[in-house]
Amino acid sequence: MAHASDMIAGDIEGYLKSHENKGLLRFITCGSVDDGKSTLIGRLLFESKLLFEDQLAAIEADSRKYGTQGGDMDFALLVDGLAAEREQGITIDVAYRYFSTDKRKFIVADTPGHEQYTRNMVTGASTADAAILMVDARHGILTQTRRHSFLMSLIGMRHVVVAINKMDLVNYSQARFDEIVEEYRDLARQLGLEKITFIPMSALKGDNVIEHGHHMPWYHGPTLMAYLETVEIDEAHLQRTPFRMPVQWVNRPNLDFRGFSGMISSGCVKPGDAIRVQPSGKNSTVKRIYTFDCDLEEAVAGQSVTLLLDDEIDISRGDVISGVDQPAQTADQFEATIVWMHEQALLPGRPYLMKLGTQAVSSTVTNIKYQINVNTLEHTAGKQMDLNATGVCTLSLNRPVAFDPYKDNQDTGGFILIDRMTNNTVGAGMLHFALRRSQNIHMQHVDVDKQARATAKNQRPAVLWFTGLSGAGKSTIANLVEKKLHAAGQHTYLLDGDNVRHGLNRDLGFTDADRVENIRRVGETAKLMVDAGLIVLTAFISPFRSERQLAKDLVEDGEFIEIFVDTPLDVAEDRDPKGLYKKARRGELKNFTGIDSAYEAPEAPDVHLRTGDMGSEEAADVVIKHLRERILIS
Repeated sequence: MAHASDMIAGDIEGYLKSHENKGLLRFITCGSVDDGKSTLIGRLLFESKLLFEDQLAAIEADSRKYGTQGGDMDFALLVDGLAAEREQGITIDVAYRYFSTDKRKFIVADTPGHEQYTRNMVTGASTADAAILMVDARHGILTQTRRHSFLMSLIGMRHVVVAINKMDLVNYSQARFDEIVEEYRDLARQLGLEKITFIPMSALKGDNVIEHGHHMPWYHGPTLMAYLETVEIDEAHLQRTPFRMPVQWVNRPNLDFRGFSGMISSGCVKPGDAIRVQPSGKNSTVKRIYTFDCDLEEAVAGQSVTLLLDDEIDISRGDVISGVDQPAQTADQFEATIVWMHEQALLPGRPYLMKLGTQAVSSTVTNIKYQINVNTLEHTAGKQMDLNATGVCTLSLNRPVAFDPYKDNQDTGGFILIDRMTNNTVGAGMLHFALRRSQNIHMQHVDVDKQARATAKNQRPAVLWFTGLSGAGKSTIANLVEKKLHAAGQHTYLLDGDNVRHGLNRDLGFTDADRVENIRRVGETAKLMVDAGLIVLTAFISPFRSERQLAKDLVEDGEFIEIFVDTPLDVAEDRDPKGLYKKARRGELKNFTGIDSAYEAPEAPDVHLRTGDMGSEEAADVVIKHLRERILIS
């Protein structure tokens, strides 16, 4: 009896070990609405026999209630988990499902077909090895087919199956299949898609999904399952590419051990290999490859390891370790394609946090070169990018990063953009190349620096940033503060919103995009004046927190003082010294802050002036007192 139980235990252990060693293929399904994506995945789950009896019973009940097959089992309901999807019969979110066969494990993402869910499709495809593009044999290549094909080419999808579905509804016509194949080949050539496999099928009936069936004897290619079980997994491809390992953390359990941990994103590495750390450019040699279990003689893409080096060199989280013969590039300005994923538009000049591998840097889109109509591939101009828009842009970072073009390495060339105020992911992008100016323009060393200039003026430089609604009294208070500072012998300069728009910013209007650029330029100008050793006062509405944060980040800690001139809207409107509120109320002045454009009040200003309770002179004295408390003036 014990012998039999040992055999059973051995069989289970052997099964689990063989299952553990199977390769994992991640793939997506995409295409037009109602082309059969969810039905196909449902059949794959059903045929792989991974459904429990209660799941089957639930699907049979749901098929009678929600199904589209006249009471027969509706496989799509295995995937369409949201109530809204079941009621509408469409997929509106990315649904992930797992299944396996004797040869391979699979994770499939069912992505939505509607244009307004472009970001969902990009999200699902970002980690996939292959894509199944569903085409309804009755309708052929549609707008959504072209859109998803473009997005697949954009994210560098290496393996694409064009599944020409619902062949049962066109009498399994080979002529119809050939017609669609020829049309799609023309599209693929335009987009640069190369590895394409065409499979005629009926996901509902099962033809060419698992078995060939008998309806299409003219088709001699693989079934969909045969293709999925044999297509090359990206990890195998990545192992043949140059070595890259982004450093996730510096491993120092004791004084005698200093390793650099991370997951190898491409290539392979062995002890004795020469490496280069970037962006610093320092070289060393791999001494050991350490894992929790044992040292390795070789590590490859997809493995998480700790590298010990021969030399004590400075390496931090975010650095990239490369092979010395084919190192990554470094730059701080790029051309990139960006897919925008947030309701609040992308505005050039606005700061975003950019995550590239394990690197996190401050970034701004300096220019939108053009947007791409994902339906027609037409290039169009635009000053901002709205939700689901795709555009080619130039990016500027606050420091150099290690990278590869996205087409060469998706891990070191793909990035996300994060809103610094909300921490929401707002965009995803692919780096094309470094701009030439990022390699040719360098900071020039000067002997007379900010400290020397400030010492000569016997003061500490700073930016006094006055913000508030129009009519709050910013310019009046700032002018009084400057007079008091000047009388005390301080060296100052006042940058006033109206005055700047007569010169430096006379080309800018009052759209959100122009307001962002207005403050970006003022912030850079204020930075130069601080570098000159001056106390700079700025009086601008500056309605957005992110732009005020950008101005703050341009100078050193302690040099930026945010002063909120807090005046209720009704009080500011009653004052209305320039008659602007009246024009805005009559509709003669568009994008006016407080009326039809938002003002984001400071959450924790350094100085809070509630001007409803104090006069301008008193407010100026409060600012002077604060400066003395911070020892900025005597």
